[in-house]
Amino acid sequence: MSEPNPYRPDGEPEYQWGPEQPYGYPQETRGYGYPQGAGPGFTQAAGVPVPVPYGQAVGGAPALAIGDITVVGDTIMTPAGGMPLRGAVWNASDLSRTEEKIPVYAIVLAVLFVGACGLGLLFLLIKEKETSGFVQVTVTSGGKHHATMIPAMHPHLFQQVMAQVGYARSISAM
Repeated sequence: MSEPNPYRPDGEPEYQWGPEQPYGYPQETRGYGYPQGAGPGFTQAAGVPVPVPYGQAVGGAPALAIGDITVVGDTIMTPAGGMPLRGAVWNASDLSRTEEKIPVYAIVLAVLFVGACGLGLLFLLIKEKETSGFVQVTVTSGGKHHATMIPAMHPHLFQQVMAQVGYARSISAM
């Protein structure tokens, strides 16, 4: 591949494969996700201050956090951006389940001690509760929708999340 391209028109540079600069070198322009030009705290060329965009948190302590949804001031912050708090619609769905079953060690002990006048069968009365699944919380506001899934670690998680959603509904109605 060290031979020159015979089909290249005269005056055109030789094609080079790959990026112009190796990966990791400073770039002249910033890529996607970085602010281009002026942003909060900067001034435009005419000296007019740039207003802070609505979706950015200005500051303050979070009033509420449910999963990855956080309420700060009058804004609902999500990974996809901010939404207005006023008029937000909050929903919660219980997608968890709690199972009650006999643990393996109780079955083993019942088999080992069944010969002792049947007292080993009392081990079969041991029960364990195991909760699995999720609690889904959704919020819709300002034409945007976001849903988060909270892992259910105990049977009373849904009641705790509903208390938080109730508080979120009350501050959304203000």
